[in-house]
Amino acid sequence: MIRIEAGMPTTRWCEKFGVPERTWRRWQANARAVAAGRRRAVKGPWPAPKRTDVREVVLEHALAHPAWGHRKVWAMTRHDGALVSQSTVLRILREEGLILEPRYQGDRKRLAEARKAAFAEPPTGPNQVWQLDFTEVETTMGGTWRIAACRDYWSKYELGWHISPTANQHDAIAAIELAIVEAEALLGASLLESMIDKTTGEIVGRKITVVTDNGGPFRSARFAAFMEANRDIISHVRTRVRTPGQNGSRERGFGTLKYERLFLDQLDDLADLRASAEAYRVEYNKTRPHEALSWNRPYDVHVGAADPVIPTFAR
Repeated sequence: MIRIEAGMPTTRWCEKFGVPERTWRRWQANARAVAAGRRRAVKGPWPAPKRTDVREVVLEHALAHPAWGHRKVWAMTRHDGALVSQSTVLRILREEGLILEPRYQGDRKRLAEARKAAFAEPPTGPNQVWQLDFTEVETTMGGTWRIAACRDYWSKYELGWHISPTANQHDAIAAIELAIVEAEALLGASLLESMIDKTTGEIVGRKITVVTDNGGPFRSARFAAFMEANRDIISHVRTRVRTPGQNGSRERGFGTLKYERLFLDQLDDLADLRASAEAYRVEYNKTRPHEALSWNRPYDVHVGAADPVIPTFAR
């Protein structure tokens, strides 16, 4: 109607708005058919039995974890025994207004490429490469706190949070000591015992390589002395300067901690921060499916109950 009132030919109208003339003619014919009663204005809605069957389960997981994307919700649905595709879960979440369009996948892939380039000999099991760093969290009334933590690169298992008002060499050492305690509890033995061949008594296992950036705590003499004192089980390497992607698994882990839990909770003081962070660590390790582990959980992969390249629900 506007085109006719403006006295503008169809060809010029289409050029002005970048619409192919054939497309415009098709729209025009459809509109005339609807006006004459020869065609329905809107097709559908068609039955969607699969979406109907799994909608309740999908919404349960999506509402329980609002920071998760459709793929993790899909993996949780599969772990519940429902045979459903990722696209079906995505359609359900879109219909319910519970999904945001992805905008960061390209960046994640570039970080992953840089991270893999940091290891000439990639780890083949747990407790071979740990990534360590600090992150900062502000509470409403309790000030600003720093979290130091080691993350197993192979299994993505979070080995515990050391929370302190400072971020120095003492905190870095405390984080490694906390990780050693957690790792040995999972093994049921000391790390050194796990590396020794029981027949020959020789150390045959691979030492843990602790990867850090070039921050002051990791360049201190005290931190170096701690590494030297524990050289039988751990060694230390630092990433290249200004290459955070080489410690990207640790950075990504802190990002998910903040965006999926800490930024959503009301954190008044240290007690709230500790409780929220630890609850998330348990959920992350034992409940939350991880895409890089073929939708298995870090705990299952770390203890050998799941293969990082075979989804458990596909067995």
